[in-house]
Amino acid sequence: MKGKIIATMMCAAALLSSCHIYKAYDRPEDITAEGLYRDTVAGSDTLASDTTNFGNVPWREVFTDPQLQAYIEQALKNNANLRSAILTVEQAQASLMSARLAYLPQLALSPQGTLTNWNTGEMTTKTYTIPVTASWQIDLFGQILNPKRAAQVSLKQSEFNQQAVQTQLIANVANLYYTLLMLDRQLAITEGTAAVLKDYVETMQAMYDYGSVNSAAIEQSRTSYAQVVASLADLHQSISEAENSFCLLLNEPAHAIERGVLEEQVLPSDFSAGIPLQLLSNRPDVKAAEMSLAACYYNTNSARAAFYPSITLSGSLGWTNNSGAGIVNPGKLLASLVGSLTQPLFYRGTNIARLKQAKAQEEQAKLQFQTALLTAGNEVSNALSLYQNTSMKAESRTMQVNSARKAAEDTKELFNLGTSTYLEVLSAQQSYLSAQLSEVSDTYDRMQAVINLYQALGGGRE
Repeated sequence: MKGKIIATMMCAAALLSSCHIYKAYDRPEDITAEGLYRDTVAGSDTLASDTTNFGNVPWREVFTDPQLQAYIEQALKNNANLRSAILTVEQAQASLMSARLAYLPQLALSPQGTLTNWNTGEMTTKTYTIPVTASWQIDLFGQILNPKRAAQVSLKQSEFNQQAVQTQLIANVANLYYTLLMLDRQLAITEGTAAVLKDYVETMQAMYDYGSVNSAAIEQSRTSYAQVVASLADLHQSISEAENSFCLLLNEPAHAIERGVLEEQVLPSDFSAGIPLQLLSNRPDVKAAEMSLAACYYNTNSARAAFYPSITLSGSLGWTNNSGAGIVNPGKLLASLVGSLTQPLFYRGTNIARLKQAKAQEEQAKLQFQTALLTAGNEVSNALSLYQNTSMKAESRTMQVNSARKAAEDTKELFNLGTSTYLEVLSAQQSYLSAQLSEVSDTYDRMQAVINLYQALGGGRE
């Protein structure tokens, strides 16, 4: 008889295994990492397999400016969003500990005492019971296993979310730092141009006093000078706002930011995006999305397990002087053991609804995981394309700046010789200013592309 019971239970366990109640999470076969991003360098649809990956480089080797490194370390220590993500990890750790403790019996000490007196003057009857009670659920159908597995992947998800916040924080600090350097350089260029135009206004005024030019020339020169001076106020405002945003990342009140200069910055120029599987292994937000899918998978398993009975063993051990028929002193040992099986009957409709809800949530998580993969691939493609295009513009932009500078110098000499007009001088000077500002903007865009690619490949997660 006992052998038949064991065989029946083994068959039932095998049947339940086929229903995924005990099966661990596996990535769905219809989710693929192939062809996630384009090889903009080679012109093919996907990047060739590489043995190196830019995202694996430590952030201190990518951002070598000592001041920037100090700011990144300060942000990693003080940033409110990152600290909040760390606290979320601690909460997930506590939840996992609670899920693991569900395997152990629940123990409780519940002493009881009673005083009974039927008639006044008679002796008071004193009874007591000092039991230690225990309850243990046998995890035969995965009611404890799946919540524990869900807690495990939820912990991993919170850890990956923390890494994602960290990579984004490092990228944001670097982007704002280089933004300040770009604005500083544009401010210096604009101030230099304003000084040149101011000298030109004074020259035009002297020439007007001698009758060499008319009042229209003076007013035109003053207009150009005032336009450039007005742009200085906009640059100062942009610098102030960028500094304030930078301080917010450091979790500090707004203040001036000490920094280097744009010309001294050196960022990596030789990197690879790696193969798609490496992208999967590096991007913490992609990994967090997959852990969310795994958690939903185990929640679905828990919903399936609710259809099967739960088996609980409970017992108590202690001392009592209440034998039921009389008072016994001293007390005697009290022991009891009870096994119970609970099979859902009237909750079947609720369990069906819960299972449908869990399946829908799992499908949503699957879609979000696939979207996270596609988003990661797009970000890599955009960063590679931006870096390539800004690098291609560098030589042409340098030629433009040199030509504009030469044109401004030559036009001014021709004006002094009387063979060029004041409008040609102003136009040449404005073209030179525009070319310089565009060159600075291109330099910043190329630096930003490196930062974006580093973040897109999961850099800075160490």
